[in-house]
Amino acid sequence: MITMRKISELMNLADRVAVVTGGAGHLGRAMGAALAELGAKVVLVDLNLEVAQKAAVDLTVATGAESLGLAVDLAKEAEVRAIPEAVLAKFGRIDILINCAALVGTSGLKGWAVPFADQNADTWRLAMEVNLTAPFILTQACAPALAQSGHGAVINVSSIYGIVAPDWSFYEGTKLGNPAAYAASKGGLGQFTRWLSTTLAPAVRVNCIVPGGVWRNQDEKFHTRYLCKVPLGRMAIEEDFKGAVAYLASDLSAYVTGQELIVDGGFSTW
Repeated sequence: MITMRKISELMNLADRVAVVTGGAGHLGRAMGAALAELGAKVVLVDLNLEVAQKAAVDLTVATGAESLGLAVDLAKEAEVRAIPEAVLAKFGRIDILINCAALVGTSGLKGWAVPFADQNADTWRLAMEVNLTAPFILTQACAPALAQSGHGAVINVSSIYGIVAPDWSFYEGTKLGNPAAYAASKGGLGQFTRWLSTTLAPAVRVNCIVPGGVWRNQDEKFHTRYLCKVPLGRMAIEEDFKGAVAYLASDLSAYVTGQELIVDGGFSTW
């Protein structure tokens, strides 16, 4: 008779080390917290050192887990490639990589949340660097350590706008936008996930979380229109992603790779 591990054993991340880019952001903090609560040591990577370190301290206070805050400009290859060395020097291993950082609609970039005719190539290139190229570089740099883990897992964080087109009626009369670069980079991240899943197998699993709209005090007109297309009747909150990352990072999903887990309240089912 085959002895199966208990659910509590499958989800246990004790002694594992997780790296989360965008770790001081809303989603990054929630995902880091989920892993810490399951026993992992967590490295929060963000652009600003003070912010990253504070997020790490807050995480340790809240969960008791060991943590580290690192400041990295994900648009600079040398800084991205230095992440594994810093993590290995501190913790000696890397088991989980979460590529969560992204340029989003609140970034305030010139040529970002504007009509298509006004979007520019410089901002497009920056979005590609942060949203798509940085995950490529960082995953490549972390791959040897992940392969040695015995439980190596990469989780990319995409977007529903990487799999569906925007409904422009949602945005009428608001200052919100939906840049082409965001959609293209997130769509690319989904395909990169599938490509990596066969390339890094069998030592490393690679999956993708696809968030729907997350509540950020958006314009009420946008909010009302958006909810009309969400079967569950609300926008996401950070807590909604803790279960998804816990599943994909742990042995709960030991036989799952190359998949996109859509967490959007049913938005994309229409």
